[in-house]
Amino acid sequence: MTSDHVSVNRGALPLVDRLKRHAAALRVAVSQGGAGETLIDAGARTPGSIEAGRIIAEICLGGLGTVRLDAGTGLPNHPFGVTVATSRPVLACLASQYAGWQLTHGAGKEGYFAMGSGPARALARREPLFEDLGYSDDSDVATLVLETSSAPPEALVRRLCEDCGVEPANLTLIYAPTQSLAGTVQIVGRVVEVALHKAHEMGFALADIVEGIGTAPLPPPHPDFITAMGRTNDAVIYGGRIRLHVKGPVSEAKRLAQNLPSSMCKDYGAPFAEIFRRFDGDFYKIDPTLFSPAEVTVVALETGETFRSGGLDERLVDTSFG
Repeated sequence: MTSDHVSVNRGALPLVDRLKRHAAALRVAVSQGGAGETLIDAGARTPGSIEAGRIIAEICLGGLGTVRLDAGTGLPNHPFGVTVATSRPVLACLASQYAGWQLTHGAGKEGYFAMGSGPARALARREPLFEDLGYSDDSDVATLVLETSSAPPEALVRRLCEDCGVEPANLTLIYAPTQSLAGTVQIVGRVVEVALHKAHEMGFALADIVEGIGTAPLPPPHPDFITAMGRTNDAVIYGGRIRLHVKGPVSEAKRLAQNLPSSMCKDYGAPFAEIFRRFDGDFYKIDPTLFSPAEVTVVALETGETFRSGGLDERLVDTSFG
């Protein structure tokens, strides 16, 4: 590895330490798992907090982005939002934050399933996406974030360590369900990531995306999983705004702006929970192009031209959030 290598796992380490140091104030619980790994419960058996979710969102970005809570979403009934900014959008969002690692152990009701996101993905490189990114991390510590209400079983943890090439004592697993305060924040904090993922699916040259910033309203959590999942998705699909700075041909910048908004998807136009039920609860039957921000601005750095497309849907956000 060259001396200028950017490590998303090492970049996340100070944030993980902050989460542990201030566990009581953040209402998270730190413990040691059966294999010797560090477990941080941020909303399953503990209340967790909005601030814990903000820190977890920055951990997911591998320390390559900032996440803040502010007012100014453009939605009168839901003024408070999550704003994400990164100067390394491809590494932060796709090589680290994207929830692309399917973790399974066993089957049926006794089995365990969770989607893994965060920097440990770049050590394991279990997803085809990494072939396109051309990035691998080099670190003896690893952190993985799980959107779930329980820690993984010991056998799965040991397999994760093997995949990442780290000792169990150097693995941190952070978990929080969608219904929790922290889970809500870290999911909405993916407003830029979904845009990067869609840009990749469109065939846009990822190396040409130089900067990314986005904001989305912070929805109220809900104890029902489908309702909570619907609200976090609707925050981005109908209330998310992003701005990307890109280099390369102006025609490509314009194409990106025109095709990125969620309104370009045929499934657009109803609260996500309703769409989810329409497809019998099968996430993978939903058109994946729906998962993108509502409003998009793309700045072509070589000419200074700005292209805009899409728009916020205040009515649908109000319907979803209640």
